Amino acid sequence: MDKIDVNELLEAQAHVWNHIFSFMNSMSLKCAVDLGIPDIIQNHGKPITVTELVAALPTLNPTKACNIYRLMRILVHSCFFARQKLSHGVQEDGYVLTNASRLLLKDNPLSVTPFLKVMLDPILTNPWDFLGTWFQNNDCTPFDTAHGKTFWDYAGHDPKLGNFFNEGMASDARLVSSVLIDKYKGSFEELDSLVDVGGGTGTVRKAIAHAFPHLNCTVLDLPHVVAGLQDSGNLKYVGGDMFEDVPVADAVLLKSILHDWNDDECLKILKQCKEAISKQHKGVMIKKKVMIIDMVVMDNEKVNEEISKSLETQLFLDMLMMVVLTGRERREEEWARLFCEAGFNDYKIIPILDIRSLIEVYP
Repeated sequence: MDKIDVNELLEAQAHVWNHIFSFMNSMSLKCAVDLGIPDIIQNHGKPITVTELVAALPTLNPTKACNIYRLMRILVHSCFFARQKLSHGVQEDGYVLTNASRLLLKDNPLSVTPFLKVMLDPILTNPWDFLGTWFQNNDCTPFDTAHGKTFWDYAGHDPKLGNFFNEGMASDARLVSSVLIDKYKGSFEELDSLVDVGGGTGTVRKAIAHAFPHLNCTVLDLPHVVAGLQDSGNLKYVGGDMFEDVPVADAVLLKSILHDWNDDECLKILKQCKEAISKQHKGVMIKKKVMIIDMVVMDNEKVNEEISKSLETQLFLDMLMMVVLTGRERREEEWARLFCEAGFNDYKIIPILDIRSLIEVYP
């Protein structure tokens, strides 16, 4: 240690501290959402001072009011809110929304608040305490170690987690479907039928079915997930198991499905999808395909500073898959190996979703 420059030593300590305390960003954000702060700022219609913000929090304990500015200070630093100078003579600055906090508004159709709530629920955060233990035991995941059962078993018997999970996935699906319809509509226009495997309540399918009325859309998910959901127009629901059978169609969509499962499980799913599109004989001019929306993890050696945050997000999600499920985020060569082993002949990666990609796989 004597040979280390004192400034380098202090920088190293700060680096360690920042990562020790990084969870405080997400928990502070969750607190702001629980208090309804993004919507209060939006409804105020102009930059809101901390005094006005405190007055707009009717359930706030008056003895805690003096601490609201501290919560806002860390969230301004994290770029969830911004400070804005008010008119001359007003000593306080006002708080305004940023693009990130606009995604937390209740009335925003692309709101990510349900995703935030499920990911920061103690049911999903507690397993991280068991990560070190998991590396030394025989459990499938740290989630199993923490709760004594798999995530899927837990969600199937806990309505709260099941609803949180479905709402979180639906909020992400709304954003993704809007991008797909805007940037990738040509690929849907050439199809006659499409199956959304593991499509939950059908958020993506509803958007696509509405945008392309000629396209017959089917949502396949577990019977208890689609129970009570009504078919309408060119959209229908089928209860089943993607490991055993996938309805016949021109194309199969797998949105954020394969990263949940290990390689052997993915092979079973992909083989069922390949069989489904191979059985579809109508429309011989249509190019049959499996459409995968998932991450293609960047090559760490090729990542520059500009996109390092995107890689960090991918690595966070990979760790989430390891802690909660049996899956992983995959590099291109890992995807290619899966496609080859499942019997597909070719694939194309279309990077239209930032940290995620659309991958078309052809039989």
